[in-house]
Amino acid sequence: MNREETSSRLAEFLRSARARLSPQEAGLEEEGFGRRRVPGLRREELARLAGVSVDYYTRLEQGRSPSASAEVLDALATALRLDDAERAHLHTVARPTSAQRKRRSRPQRVHPGTWDLLETLEAACRPGFVLGRRLDVLAHNRLAGRLITDFRALPAAQRNQARFVFLDPHARELYADWATVAADTAAMLRLDAGRHPDDPALSALVGDLSIHSQDFRRYWSDNKVHQRTTGTKDYHHPLVGDLTISYQALTPVDDPDQILFIYRTEQGSPSETSLRLLASWNKPTTPAAELEHDPTAPRSTGNRRH
Repeated sequence: MNREETSSRLAEFLRSARARLSPQEAGLEEEGFGRRRVPGLRREELARLAGVSVDYYTRLEQGRSPSASAEVLDALATALRLDDAERAHLHTVARPTSAQRKRRSRPQRVHPGTWDLLETLEAACRPGFVLGRRLDVLAHNRLAGRLITDFRALPAAQRNQARFVFLDPHARELYADWATVAADTAAMLRLDAGRHPDDPALSALVGDLSIHSQDFRRYWSDNKVHQRTTGTKDYHHPLVGDLTISYQALTPVDDPDQILFIYRTEQGSPSETSLRLLASWNKPTTPAAELEHDPTAPRSTGNRRH
């Protein structure tokens, strides 16, 4: 990525973050707000909160400044009330490293130990799955396949969480709050794009989703970023009805570009009963196998890929 592209990405993120923050949320006095042509803070207000000149901030937001120091970025992040993921994204898009600019062509692999953990989760009636770069679904246990969809049965190019959420009609029926899931999915993809700005496969995915989904275009243009750690999701499953699932996201130490999601239900809850019923469903499933772009490739022995 060249300097001009870096400045453009930084400018886009700053403009969108400023537009989302109201003067009241920024802690400004209400006097003098007046009528605003656009939502959010004015440039001069954000510059004042961050302790920089209006001219300097304007050049940053217009993509006319070649760089910003870490101190300035932190000041802007604080003024914009960014969370940890958004703050990290701001630094990433403003100052991409040479390592970020280099791409590896080899597919990601799931470590055998992670596969063992997925099987252990299966025995405990807990869905589990692994997302990789671009939200590719790299692995899941059978229960996760029954809860969401069996990605193993799909062509390799379609084994992607963003494609499922935005392009598969089943997703809109499955997620009780599809709009929130969709917005978070686009924001997770945006976070990945900040970390890997020169990934041609990611650019192709974003382009394809933009062509085929108006909703994706809208959420992508919001320029939000999101990193999942813990939370809950509500499902409306066609076989077992409504479930509330809690999740935890973990990062395997051998590949920071993978995320292991572990799902659970509250003990003794109707959701637990429904999940156990789903686990006992005897419809044949695709045999467990790695979800690689090359399905015949052997499992990794621990080397970091991609």
